[in-house]
Parts: sequence; C-alpha cells; structure tokens
Amino acid sequence: MASVAQENPATSVTSARLKLYSYWRSSCSWRVRIALNLKGLPYEYKAVNIVQGDQFSEEYTKLNPLQFVPTLVDGDIIVSDSLAILLYLEDKFPEHPLLPDDHQLKAISLQAASIIGSNIQPLQNLMLLNLIEEKLGAEERLAWPKHFIERGFTALEKLLKDFAGKYSVGDQLTLADIFLVPQVFGATRFNVDMSKFPTLNRINKELAELPEFQAALPARQPDAKA
Repeated sequence: MASVAQENPATSVTSARLKLYSYWRSSCSWRVRIALNLKGLPYEYKAVNIVQGDQFSEEYTKLNPLQFVPTLVDGDIIVSDSLAILLYLEDKFPEHPLLPDDHQLKAISLQAASIIGSNIQPLQNLMLLNLIEEKLGAEERLAWPKHFIERGFTALEKLLKDFAGKYSVGDQLTLADIFLVPQVFGATRFNVDMSKFPTLNRINKELAELPEFQAALPARQPDAKA
C-alpha cells in the first residue's frame, strides 16, 4: 500500500497525524476526503488498490476486518465505515461543522446521507457488481445500479427540494453534500439522466466549484490512474 502526505487546501500544516486508507475511485473514501478538506485537516494518504486486492492483505485486514475502504487511523484510534469516520471527525474537530444546529435541518441532512449511504451506494459496490455480472450477465451489471440510483434519487429530490438553499440543506455545507457529490459522479457512470433531478443537479454544480470538493476528486488522488 502506497503512502503520501496529502496537503489540504485550507491549511499549511505539513505534519499529519491522521492517516486515511483510501482508493481513488471509492465514493466512500471520497466522502471522507471532502470532509477532511472542509475541516482543514491534513492527513497521510494510504492507497489501497481494491481492484488488485490490497484490502485482503493481512496488514489491512487487521485495520478493517470487513476489508472495505475507507479506514481512518488517528493515533491509536482506528475507525472504519465512512459515516462513522465522518461523525468521529465531527465530534473531535467541531470547527467547520458539517451538521446544522437546527434539529430539523440536522435530521434532514442525516436522512439524505442515509438514503445515499444505505439505500443507493451499497447496491453499486464493486463486489456486488462482480457477482451480478457472474450470475446474470454484463447487461444486468449496468441495469441494477441504475435502477436503484434513480429510485433513491427520486426520494432524495423530494426530500431536499423544500429544504435546499445554495446547498442541500440551506446555505450550510453538511453531510448531505458530502454524500451527494460522489453519488452523482457514480450516477453518470451508470448513464443516469440527471435532468430528472433538477434540485440535485443544481446543488452538485454548486459544490463542484468549491476547492475543497475539487481537491477530493478521484482524478486528483495520488493513486489515480491516468
């Protein structure tokens, strides 16, 4: 597993205590990279090539028995699963909060994150797609995630249309935004027509202009493939 210190666009600190085990194209890893950038936290990027099977190594399995990415290491503390990592960062580094103080808006943000994290993204997981192709064929490998992305985005569009401002929940960046951007990118990979979801599409375009989101893009990661 390759390692490189990742400079954060919002900080000049060069020593990084945090280590993020990540794969460049993993949407779950992408979420955490965005959050680290928004909070101005430098970190060491530890590349885990999940296509080549790095996640099954004995070294990585000790950190993450489920053998998924991402994993965050903060000194003696090891946290896996993107939502758990994001909530850990929110608690330990409350500056630049990623959840609103308002109880209703906080609930909407968490609900939006849950729709993506629990009901959309797992159904386009590489391991599952490989199994679908093996059992049902290559066409179903594309049709399956497209169906569930559109189903989830339909619910998400309805949820956010009355709460969105500049971003998903008003004008504050929240977990909803952090989950949205990688999932919209995933939707384009499976030929989802984003014009069906005007609220989500508009928010995604706003977020794409922010340097913290740009720095987290897959193509800008040290393990990205040319």
